[in-house]
Amino acid sequence: MTGRVQGVWFRAFVRTTAIGLEVNGYVENLPDGRVHLVATGPAERVNALLEALKEGPPGAEVEAVEARVYDGPETFLEFHIRH
Repeated sequence: MTGRVQGVWFRAFVRTTAIGLEVNGYVENLPDGRVHLVATGPAERVNALLEALKEGPPGAEVEAVEARVYDGPETFLEFHIRH
């Protein structure tokens, strides 16, 4: 995600929304100011999360959400914020 997503509790918003949708994975800030998300779960729930992220929390200005299918070996049992 790109835009004004730093300093507006964006990662906490992502985590709360993901947990509510029963989606697992993680969210983290990247050094270049973007936010990186890995989300696993049923496609309809992951898509609902992506839709929510396009709006973001109050104060956020999300310019772009880029999504890719990832067939990585990682398995997630919960959703967390990486620091």
